[in-house]
Amino acid sequence: MANNHHKEVLDRLRRIEGQVRGIQKMVEEERYCIEVLTVLRSVVAALGKVEELILRRHLETCVSGAMRSGSVKEQDEKIDEVMQILSQFRR
Repeated sequence: MANNHHKEVLDRLRRIEGQVRGIQKMVEEERYCIEVLTVLRSVVAALGKVEELILRRHLETCVSGAMRSGSVKEQDEKIDEVMQILSQFRR
């Protein structure tokens, strides 16, 4: 299961890498700004999906494990981690 998750994330990141190279080429070619912005938006959306996949995996494994562990300290640490990262998503 972990290998499938990593493969999916890496495949998405490779696609994003290709899109970024395409944007660089578009800028070098002085393509129309709206065309560049359209591709940039798709990269931002794709990165958001990668964030979502990684966060979901963290919740399903690390956070879930901490909740089952019975350790209040470990549970509090994981909750703090998630709250800290979620606060960054609002910016």
